[in-house]
Amino acid sequence: MIEVRRAGALTTVQDLGRPGYAHLGVPRSGALDPPALTLANRLVGNAPGAAALEITATGCAIRLRRAAAVAVTGAYAEVRVDGRAAQFAAPLSLPAGTTVDVGPARAGVRSYLAVGGGLAVAPVLGSRSTDTLSGLGPAPLRDGDVLPLGTPERFPAADFAPWRPPAGDLLLAVRFGPRADWFTDDARGTLLSTEYKISPMSNRVGARLSGARLGRARGGELPSEGLVLGAVQVPAAGEPLIFLADHPTTGGYPVIAVVEDVTPLAQAGPGTAVRFREVGGPVR
Repeated sequence: MIEVRRAGALTTVQDLGRPGYAHLGVPRSGALDPPALTLANRLVGNAPGAAALEITATGCAIRLRRAAAVAVTGAYAEVRVDGRAAQFAAPLSLPAGTTVDVGPARAGVRSYLAVGGGLAVAPVLGSRSTDTLSGLGPAPLRDGDVLPLGTPERFPAADFAPWRPPAGDLLLAVRFGPRADWFTDDARGTLLSTEYKISPMSNRVGARLSGARLGRARGGELPSEGLVLGAVQVPAAGEPLIFLADHPTTGGYPVIAVVEDVTPLAQAGPGTAVRFREVGGPVR
């Protein structure tokens, strides 16, 4: 088992999510930065989708109750083992009783801590991920929590992974629709020509953007309809938000476009500049 010594602002258990249940009102959830999660697992010899810790911004500390391999990836943070500096993005073979302290994120937002064997909390609908919107899966961690570990699987492991800092500005590919016709031509042009900023109000549900407001071509309200990962919804105030892993499965505000890949948003902190470019045909 591992014992949580310092949970930080928001540390959750995440794997690759629970796809296939949107028709039941259950979003996919899962790690916001899947490549960082799978890399952490590879470094300690786990299967790519093994459950690990997603640590948001302020860091986290755990104590091992058995000997295990540990690796930290994603947002760069100082890693200390029993108070001594340790390597980031590399496997650490540690004895029972060791305390691993992941400091605040210095570049990026979310770090991933994997432990050999993976976190063996009870799965819900086939996944161990915490869904912060619906409450499915284990609750966000608190100081003193104890989490079980699985049996190490001895998958091929890596010895080291080069770290790349997150991009300073983001250029996200979008397809217009399914409700682009609810907005004026000027609004669609504004979305593609204006720089937005990530709002501090962003979370695992969605990345809120501050910037130019998008005017509607239609009045009234839209009946609730299905939402997908990456949907760019425009509430009544006119500033867009991009839905992330814990997004609701239905919503009533119109969706002007859908982002092709939301992964870069996992490491985009408040104030990050975001621009959009159109690709392909419309979403229908």
